[in-house]
Amino acid sequence: MNTSFAKLKNIAVVAHVDHGKTTMVDELLKQSNTFEARAEVVERVMDSGEIEKERGITITAKNCSFIWNDTKINLLDTPGHADFGGEVERSLMMVDGVLLLVDASEGPLPQTRFVLTKALLGGLKVGVVINKIDRPDERISEVKGEVEDLLLEIASELDLEDFDIDIPFIYASAKNGWATLDPAETREDMLPILDFMTSDYYPEPERDEKSDLQILVTNLTYSKFLGQQFVGRIKQGTIIKNQQFSCVGAEKTKNFKVSNIQIYSGLTSQEVDTAVAGEIVIVSGLNEVAIGDTITTTSAQNALPRISVEPPTVAVNVSVSTSPLSGQEGEYLTSRKLEEFLQDSCRLNVALQYEGTPDPKIFKLKGRGELQIAIVFEELRRKGFELMVSRPEVLFQDIDGEKQEPYEKAVIDVPDEFTGAVTEKLSIRKGIMSSMMPVGEGRTRIEFEIPSRGLIGYRSAFLTDTRGEGLLSTEFLGYRSYAGEMLARQNGAIISDRAGKVTAYALFNLLNNGEFFIEPGDTVYEGMVIGESKKENDANLNVCRGKQLTSVRTAGKDENIILPPVRPRTLEWALDWIDNDEWVEVTPENIRIRKKELAANLRSVRRKEKKS
Repeated sequence: MNTSFAKLKNIAVVAHVDHGKTTMVDELLKQSNTFEARAEVVERVMDSGEIEKERGITITAKNCSFIWNDTKINLLDTPGHADFGGEVERSLMMVDGVLLLVDASEGPLPQTRFVLTKALLGGLKVGVVINKIDRPDERISEVKGEVEDLLLEIASELDLEDFDIDIPFIYASAKNGWATLDPAETREDMLPILDFMTSDYYPEPERDEKSDLQILVTNLTYSKFLGQQFVGRIKQGTIIKNQQFSCVGAEKTKNFKVSNIQIYSGLTSQEVDTAVAGEIVIVSGLNEVAIGDTITTTSAQNALPRISVEPPTVAVNVSVSTSPLSGQEGEYLTSRKLEEFLQDSCRLNVALQYEGTPDPKIFKLKGRGELQIAIVFEELRRKGFELMVSRPEVLFQDIDGEKQEPYEKAVIDVPDEFTGAVTEKLSIRKGIMSSMMPVGEGRTRIEFEIPSRGLIGYRSAFLTDTRGEGLLSTEFLGYRSYAGEMLARQNGAIISDRAGKVTAYALFNLLNNGEFFIEPGDTVYEGMVIGESKKENDANLNVCRGKQLTSVRTAGKDENIILPPVRPRTLEWALDWIDNDEWVEVTPENIRIRKKELAANLRSVRRKEKKS
C-alpha cells in the first residue's frame, strides 16, 4: 500500500441503521487497493467485534484510512442505531465532512435527522449517497426530494443563514460494488465516491504545526503491549515521541511522557515519531485519561471545550446475583468487580453513566436505550460475570415544578394489513399519531409521538404483530409533560413453586396455563419465572412432577409427548418482558427471569396495577 500523500481529509460515514454504511466502506477499501492482492477479506470487515458480527450492526465507531489521488482519507464508520448516538457525536468531532447514506426505498429516517443535525451544528460539509438503488421498490427521485426537504428543515430550525443547499448526490449499490452520478447509468466501480471524497468539496483540516499542541481525547483503547491509549485529532501543533506533554482533565492536570504515537493506515496503524495538526493519532504513555480531556504542551495548558453528548433517558438497576444457582456458571460474583466493569464502560462511552444506590450490592446504570444497555451486559456475561438486571425505567425530570418524561418519535414502516394492530397497541401505550402515508407499494409509514416508557417492552410485540416485516425507528424528542400511568405488562407470570429438574410430563399437562420459557431437563428453583400466563395474575406451578410408576402395566403404549418450541431467551427479550417485581438473571451460559421475592408465601399472585 502506498503511504505517501499530498493532502489529508477526515470524513465520517453516517446513516440510519441497516442503510449499508459498513458494506460501502468495505467496497471503498477494496477498490482503493488498501488490501494486499493476496489478503483474504471478510464481509463487513469494519464490524470487528464479536457481538457486531453476530447481530449485523455497528456498535462502536471505527477508524481506518486509505490513499486515493495523492490524498489520505481518514474514514470513520459510525453506528446507525439511535441507542449508540453518543458514538456518532464523538466521531463528528474528529472530521471536517460527512458522507450520508440514505436507503433508496426507506428514505431519511430518525437517525438520519439526528446525524444531519449534529453535522450541521458542527459546520461540517455534507455529501449524500442514495444507496440500494437496485432495489425493486426504489423511490430515488422521491427520496432525493425528502433529503433536500430535511436539510432545509434542519437548517431552518438551527437558524443557519449561510447554509448551502447545493449538496451533491451520488447513487450507489454498495452491495454490488458500484456507484454513479446518474441513477439511470450502471457502472462497475465506486470511482464516483472515491473521486468525490478527494475533491475540493471536503475541506482539508487546518495544518497549523507551529502553535502549541491541542488534542481533544475522543476515544480510548487498550493495547496488550502498550497499555492504555487515547485517540483524538490534533487540532493544532505537533506531537513528538518521548517528549513531555500535559493532560488537562475535568478536575486536575497531569504531565506525562509520550511513549508511542500511531496513525491509521488501512485497517491497522503504523508507528511514527511525530504527527502534525489535522492527523488522527493513537497515543500511549498516559494511564489515567478520560474522554473529553485535552492534551497540550506543558508551557501553555489551554483546554478545549469538553465533549458533551445528549443525556441518558433510560436506567436499570444492576445487582450481584443472589440466585440459588449463583456461582455455578460464572467466575466473577462480587460487587467490587461489578463496579469496576461499570466504571470502565462509562469511561469508554460518555453516553453511559452509573451511580451507587443505598444498597451496596446494587448500582444504577443509565444509557440512551434498552439495546445500548443490553450490549453492556452481553459483554459482561461473556467475560464470566454473573449478575441481575431490573426492568428498564425512564428518567423523569422535575422542570419548573412539573413532572416531565422523555418522549420519542416512533417511525414505523409496515405492510398495509398490519397498520390496525400497530396503531391499537401504540394508542394503549399513550402514543399519538402525527402522520400516516403510503411508502412504495403495499407499505405504510406511520409516525407516533410517544413517551419513551411506552416503547419499553414493545419491540418484541411489534415483531410478532407484523410477522417480522415491520421496521421501527425512534428519535429522541426531549422532555414533555408526564403522560399518566400505564401497565407495565398485560399478562402475569408462571412461577416455579419448588426447586428441581423440569419434566416433559409436567410441562405437557400444564400447557393450557400459557407459554413456557423452559424445556425438559432445565434446572429451576422456587421463585423462578418459567413462562407467561394467559391470565392477568401470576401462577405458581410445579413443573418438576414426574409420572407415577406402578407395577401394573397399562394397555397400549405411552403417548409420545410433543411440546411447542420455546422462544430464544435473549437479554433484549428478557429486559423487554419483565415487570417491576422481577430480575433478569444473567450468567455466561443462561438468561433466566426470577421474582425479586423468591418465597411463594411472601408474595401475592394477584398483580396489582404495577406502573412503569
